[in-house]
Amino acid sequence: MQAPTVGFIYPDHAAEDDYPLAAAVLGTRLPVAHIYGTDLHAIAELLDLGSPDKLRHGAELLAPERPAAVVWACTSGSFVYGPQGARDQVRALAAAAGVPASSTSLAFVAAARALGVRRVAVAASYPDEVARLFVDFLADAGIEVVAQSSAGIDTAAEVGTLTAAQVRELTLANDHPDAQALLIPDTAMHTIAVLPELEAALGKTVLTANQVTIWEGLRLIGEVPTAAVLGSLFSERHTYVGR
Repeated sequence: MQAPTVGFIYPDHAAEDDYPLAAAVLGTRLPVAHIYGTDLHAIAELLDLGSPDKLRHGAELLAPERPAAVVWACTSGSFVYGPQGARDQVRALAAAAGVPASSTSLAFVAAARALGVRRVAVAASYPDEVARLFVDFLADAGIEVVAQSSAGIDTAAEVGTLTAAQVRELTLANDHPDAQALLIPDTAMHTIAVLPELEAALGKTVLTANQVTIWEGLRLIGEVPTAAVLGSLFSERHTYVGR
């Protein structure tokens, strides 16, 4: 039987190799189509990156793969629109793709709810102005951010060069004892290969952008296999409870 296919629209190039890595673990197809912007973590540029025309083009690029669902694999390019704008964004994407759709920002909310997580720390790579919009996005969903840090990295390309050791350092430096989970919100950061190490180091759930994006796409089609190597989110089957 053919493995289920979830398609991902990914901005520019940085950590897209997280997707074939996860696909090999999960035994599924996770094709990635690229759209392009200016690669800046800045509000005006992010609004352009997540625009309907660009996402429609991404859906067109994925169409030959015949995906059962499509996910906009960009956190900042979705939460920058605000909660309602992010929902409108994926509704338009679903209409363009002809299949269920979501985004990384909405995936973080869905994953937190599935795990029963209400208090989190956020270790963001973005400049503070952008990171604070993610905090507001989570707050609207009833998720309290007890600590938030901003590494102030201006481009996704630079984030993509962070080593596993640097990702681990970022994680350890920005946890908080009151947080039930640590969130790392940038899909430009390589995290799939280090999830077990990060969770072991903190002793708690770690949710990363590419991890929740993949989980969300599989959740949309009802095909989320267990794979402990991909962290607590994939360690057992969770029931998503909507707001």
